[in-house]
Amino acid sequence: MRQARIKLDSEREAAVYHCMTRTVNGERLFDDVAKEVLRKQLWQVADYCGVQILTYAIMSNHFHVLVRVPKREDVSDAELLRRYEVLYPKPTTYQAARLDAVRAQLQAEEPDADVWRSRQLAMMGDLSPFMRLVKQRFSVWYNRIHNRFGTLWSERFKSVLVESKSGVLRTMGAYIDLNAVRAGLVSDPKDYRFCGYGEAVSGRRRAQQGLCFVAECRGWSDGQARYRELLFGKGAGAKAQAASISPAALKDVVAAKGRLPLATVLRCRIRYFSDGAVLGSRAFVQTHLAGYQKQTGRRTRTAPREVPPVADWGDLATLRGLRQGGFG
Repeated sequence: MRQARIKLDSEREAAVYHCMTRTVNGERLFDDVAKEVLRKQLWQVADYCGVQILTYAIMSNHFHVLVRVPKREDVSDAELLRRYEVLYPKPTTYQAARLDAVRAQLQAEEPDADVWRSRQLAMMGDLSPFMRLVKQRFSVWYNRIHNRFGTLWSERFKSVLVESKSGVLRTMGAYIDLNAVRAGLVSDPKDYRFCGYGEAVSGRRRAQQGLCFVAECRGWSDGQARYRELLFGKGAGAKAQAASISPAALKDVVAAKGRLPLATVLRCRIRYFSDGAVLGSRAFVQTHLAGYQKQTGRRTRTAPREVPPVADWGDLATLRGLRQGGFG
């Protein structure tokens, strides 16, 4: 079953996805300047496409983003123009003139206005246009700055449909924010400026709103405490630490059907979170598997796969089985 074909029963239903994409050959191309440009472009394109970034992590050769795609709604011409301007905060003379022409066409209800309107709406409320536009815009910038040409990204992005209930969303968010910790760059994600948690701790409101959605709370003060407890375990304070474990040792624990604190397991690579296609309760995965079968008319022997309960993450299952193991 191809991952790209796992979709919601209705394309108009709100959904949360974990997306990840890597540079060609996994080359470590991004310095802090490039990471900062990509960070800004993520927020710009999310605003334009009408999707919500819940959290993210930008590394030297890949990035992760947890994004909520809301139900599709009508977008007014005024809002379309505002979103279009977001993509061009410092427009060239041509871009400024083009925008003036579009405003005139919309006001006069000319045929070209419908063409422009349809073109913009096709880029909104959908995951694929969001990721495509992020990668395209960053590639153009990176190649121009580095006098480079050709592809920057190795493949189409990976995506996992994530259940937004039962703690699954919080677990996925923490896993993404801990990328820099797993890479050995920092011991606390608050000290890494290119992830959602680090940006939220620095006071950025949009990042705080995303993590409040993840932590299922109304205010950042409460949300930060609850989220930090997930990152470091119960009783986490400002100088909290969590135990780490090697990938080999984790595989031994899985084989022995043992248990570890969730904060410890999240410091290891969990392939189910990037390659599982759908992640959530067994019922959630089964629902979307049934939707896929109905949509395609295919009969498949695929069934939800339980994620080994090496940590206390409840009834957690994925759609895709991983032949080489889901950890490490």
